[in-house]
Amino acid sequence: MKDSERSEEVRETQRMWDEKIKAAIFDADGTLLDSMPVWNDIGELYLKSIGLTAREGLGETLHTMSLEQGAAYLKKEYRLEKQIPEIVGDVLKIVADFYRLEAPLKPGVKETLEWLKHRQVKMAVATSGNRELIEAALERNGVLGYFGKIFTCTETGAGKDDPLIYLEAAQFLESRPDETLVFEDAFHAAETAKKAGFTVFGVYDDSNRENLSRMKELCDFYFDRMDIWLEDFPEKSEKK
Repeated sequence: MKDSERSEEVRETQRMWDEKIKAAIFDADGTLLDSMPVWNDIGELYLKSIGLTAREGLGETLHTMSLEQGAAYLKKEYRLEKQIPEIVGDVLKIVADFYRLEAPLKPGVKETLEWLKHRQVKMAVATSGNRELIEAALERNGVLGYFGKIFTCTETGAGKDDPLIYLEAAQFLESRPDETLVFEDAFHAAETAKKAGFTVFGVYDDSNRENLSRMKELCDFYFDRMDIWLEDFPEKSEKK
């Protein structure tokens, strides 16, 4: 981004902040947490755990499959003796261990959360992931306390192609969509929030690089890392 473009974006962020922002909703995987690699590499990690080597391109093959479909594919292609439910269970254990023990925050997350907290912005998480695992990862990274509540797609009964999870989170935060920031890395989720009237901050994640140009066009703001927009933001613009 050119310096002039960045300066204008910072000024627009300040105007937006001064005029209306009361709350912020954060996606978890790929936005708060650098957790997408475990999902991208899960087939290879599982096969490695049982002493097998994955063939090239396995991650791309499994990308669009459900856990059950992926387990069925691995069983057939790698001639596994285990049954599909057992494979799914083993895969989920690998994922769970990653969240509980390894998943790090994305760059700039803690700085952004602290900045918003200092300005009395209420915050929540809206995730399509597992509540227990997201909570465990956020707590281990020392940021769970920033959020008033975690909303999951499973509990709200709709995926992120439906704005329900964002609307319920905004209601909990006592803010209208136009008073609420939504931080997302995935195009389909950002598009849903945008259409529902939220101000959308796009955050880069390598897992969604194929939608980079679409995200930049769609989002109100888009940054390679979450705290870039804070670097030149005037301290005098503190929330009253």
